[in-house]
Amino acid sequence: MTNEFKPIKQEKSVISIRIDSDILKIIDDESLKADISRNEFIVQCIEYAIKNMKN
Repeated sequence: MTNEFKPIKQEKSVISIRIDSDILKIIDDESLKADISRNEFIVQCIEYAIKNMKN
């Protein structure tokens, strides 16, 4: 019995944000250190913030 690879397309949305230049510099530096794209770094930061929100 083999496990078949079944690719799925996750729904994503394209958005635009305005961000302070100093924060963008930090994002760029940190994403470079982590060897991931700026987009992936921002997404992971947002996911972390949402998971750690206090209600």
